[in-house]
Amino acid sequence: QVVVDFERLGEHAAAFQGHDVGFCCLGTTRAKAGADGFVRVDRDYVAQAAELARAGGCKHFVLQSSRGANAQSHFLYLRVKGEVENLVQAVGFDRCTILRPAVLLCKRQESRPMEWIAQQFLGAVARVFPTAYSVPVETVARAMVACVLQPGEGKVKVLENRAIHELGKA
Repeated sequence: QVVVDFERLGEHAAAFQGHDVGFCCLGTTRAKAGADGFVRVDRDYVAQAAELARAGGCKHFVLQSSRGANAQSHFLYLRVKGEVENLVQAVGFDRCTILRPAVLLCKRQESRPMEWIAQQFLGAVARVFPTAYSVPVETVARAMVACVLQPGEGKVKVLENRAIHELGKA
């Protein structure tokens, strides 16, 4: 494990050398970082990390994005997720897998009351419609690993929430 300063990521290029696969789940919230900080973390840092990984020899990049990601969206969150998907694809990896999970179900150390309420509700809904509106983070992690272990099907593969559930159970 290497700790890097994302404000000076270029100085840490050596940390990105010699890896066949890159996994990226980097992100923050607008509430925590402000609009500019959110864009910097969720788009700029991710795109720069992808570029460094590719320059370091990475062949397959796996990006956790979001359901509804769309570079043309009027909503900042979805627009930034769509923009970073496009930027990562443009880097030119041999394979790029983009996961678009719905609401992530997880335990957090920090307090996010509205997210907690949504998770409680969606956790109950998931008992009836398990792949519709949410996904446990453990399932996303298993899907990320599983997509690397499968033979490649094209240069770019986008996995929506249902496919994440299926692959995460394999």
